[in-house]
Amino acid sequence: MLLRFDGEDNYIIARSDKMDKIVGFIGCGNMASAMIGGIVNSGLLPKERIVASNRSREKLEKVHNKYGINTANDNKEVADHSDILVLSVKPNMYSSVVDEIKNAVKENIIVVSIAPGISIKDMQNMFEKDIKVVRAMPNTPALVGEGMSALCPSANVSKEELLDVMNIFESFGKAEVVDEKLIDAVVAVSGSSPAYVYIFIEAMADAAVLEGMPRDKAYRFAAQAVLGSAKMVLETGLHPGKLKDMVCSPEGTTIEAVATLEDMGFRSAVISAMKSCTEKSRKMAK
Repeated sequence: MLLRFDGEDNYIIARSDKMDKIVGFIGCGNMASAMIGGIVNSGLLPKERIVASNRSREKLEKVHNKYGINTANDNKEVADHSDILVLSVKPNMYSSVVDEIKNAVKENIIVVSIAPGISIKDMQNMFEKDIKVVRAMPNTPALVGEGMSALCPSANVSKEELLDVMNIFESFGKAEVVDEKLIDAVVAVSGSSPAYVYIFIEAMADAAVLEGMPRDKAYRFAAQAVLGSAKMVLETGLHPGKLKDMVCSPEGTTIEAVATLEDMGFRSAVISAMKSCTEKSRKMAK
């Protein structure tokens, strides 16, 4: 991956294949496991350069047996060995974990926070120093290698260091660098949005079942239609409205359905839901 700036000081990213760092994880839940799997399966790092700790020995053994990474019972041991340290614990555990490891981390360590509601400044205050932080917001499709992550680096993170973190997140999906002020919008548009999509898939499947389709087939039809539609947006570069128009024939079945969705307030319901999500995210940060 190459990292450069455009004329407006925005990060522009292009992919590379390898990195030479030790990456540590404190916490081995679903998201950490997805990240570890992405790193190992992509060949970004050899498994020997990944180390993890977790309160649950059972979870630690599970991730070790699956990926062959190094494990430790002591969070300070992980912090001491890591060049990039991912804190993958619940937000209410951050303060106690940071208090435990803050004197064990390397001078130039990059700490990656994936907790909602905890800002870069909060992290630096917890460590009681100007530590390098990348605030990240991945989403659950990372579990199947299709995550969408936002990355917000602190001012003291270099372009090369951000590149290393970007490589990690792009090993299990896509990633974009955004200004931290946009993180609440990110929560709404990608962090929480899989739940909205699941409701949409479930509703379409219910309607198909109502018409006699077996439920297992209904879920496959609905889910594949959503997957294909998303790929059309990403791969064609066409505006979603243009793609919608391409499906809608005059006096056809699709435009009839679209008109009903508009009558029922589908578009405004989605926008209102995302506004509620964004406001909740802002309140959590206070």
